[in-house]
Amino acid sequence: MEIKLKVGEVQKEQAELIVLGLFEDQAGLGRAAAAVDQALGGQIVQIIVDGDFKGKAKELALLYAAGRGTAKRILLVGLGKEGKLSPESIRVAAGTAAKRVCELGVKNFSTEVFGEDFDKVSLADAVQAVVEGNGLALYEFTELKSDANNNGTKVEEVTVVLSEPSGLKEAEAGLAAGKAIVAGTSLTRDLVNWPGNFATPAFLAQQAQKLAESAELTCHVLDEPAMKELGMGGVLGVSEGSDQPAKFIILEHNGNRADLDTIVLVGKGVTFDSGGISIKPADDMDRMRSDMAGGAAVMGAMLAVSTLALPLHVVALVPATENMPDGRALKPGDILRVMNGKTVEVINTDAEGRLVLADALCYAARYNPNAVVDIATLTGARTIALGDQAIGLFSNDDGLVQRFVEAGQKTWERVWQLPLFEEYTDSLKSFAADMKHAGGKGGGACIAAAFLNKFVSYPWVHLDVAGLVSSETEKPYTPRWATGLGARLLIQFLRDWEGK
Repeated sequence: MEIKLKVGEVQKEQAELIVLGLFEDQAGLGRAAAAVDQALGGQIVQIIVDGDFKGKAKELALLYAAGRGTAKRILLVGLGKEGKLSPESIRVAAGTAAKRVCELGVKNFSTEVFGEDFDKVSLADAVQAVVEGNGLALYEFTELKSDANNNGTKVEEVTVVLSEPSGLKEAEAGLAAGKAIVAGTSLTRDLVNWPGNFATPAFLAQQAQKLAESAELTCHVLDEPAMKELGMGGVLGVSEGSDQPAKFIILEHNGNRADLDTIVLVGKGVTFDSGGISIKPADDMDRMRSDMAGGAAVMGAMLAVSTLALPLHVVALVPATENMPDGRALKPGDILRVMNGKTVEVINTDAEGRLVLADALCYAARYNPNAVVDIATLTGARTIALGDQAIGLFSNDDGLVQRFVEAGQKTWERVWQLPLFEEYTDSLKSFAADMKHAGGKGGGACIAAAFLNKFVSYPWVHLDVAGLVSSETEKPYTPRWATGLGARLLIQFLRDWEGK
């Protein structure tokens, strides 16, 4: 699908359908809606007066032009209250409309820039949000379907119509950002949607190499002998129970630029998590193919980083492995030595993510980073604490916390800071090793973060996204199953870095 931008009068668009956004209880129509209403002989005003359309968020109404010189159909979508206009409300409106357009079997349509007549959201942000809402709503994963068109007609082209040429440069910046973010998020969704019999650690490494070739990144993949030489006992210990060899993926943007700030992104890449010897219940175990969603998010972010040519040195590290229970598998009570030489007593083999991250966080130090961000489907405790509404954030740097709070508000992938109190490490004391890797039942997300904190020596943020990376229900611009969560948050964080 192609999303393009043009300057013009939306009422003159010859597309199959035009999308217009209207505010709730709006006193008058915006410029684009007023022009279309005139062409329609007052149909839009009439439907509002009759009370059949109120402009509430996600509300839809379909009108027909009946040969009145504009597109055949006009789809009205509610923007909610004017005072609450935001990039998120624009994304939601665009996504809601795009899904309805797809249901109608329309192949190409035009849309106004929601909020173009108002100053509450910048033009660049508004265009970006329209592009994101449309692109992400129309995403589909069809790689393993024998008939890729079994869901009906696909939208082939979306035209975003800008009213005033004076804003073209700003709008083009929004278009470029939106398209890069859609591509990065779609890659993240694709990687998570691939099932475990396809998406092995080797597959993830191959995808990283393809990404590097197409996006002008550098890629290096460490195999198990190389990891053994580095002392990565965490990754290798988890990998022992699988027939699939572990891979340690390194992607780099601007690797030759010593003059730039260095940000390292670390993504958990457990391509399937059975729980190992501490095996999970059978119910919903199929969802554990998404346990590599942190790794997928950093790979998606790297695509956007390269596309947008961000003036940063960005490194992505993805420790990729399976967690399986065979005769060689890691056992509760086993002791591993991770990359920094510390020994770790394994309490529960289903808490494997922190073991692979420990090695990756140690490896990150070699880049002398300005900041390191790890993202992982780490603990069910995050889901219990925060439900479906917030990413659990832990950090040793208040400045980084604020950056992520702001990036979360912009992307609506919101974060909530949880504590890193020293007392959480008390439950990690081991009689036989330097530390245990898990503690008691209470504060599980905090204890996991406290464990990771033992392997960092730089400004650091840990993002726990467990329970947020797949969904059984659709939302306006999020499909069923892989949500792609995390990619947009990381991209926004990196885009904002230079400005601060």
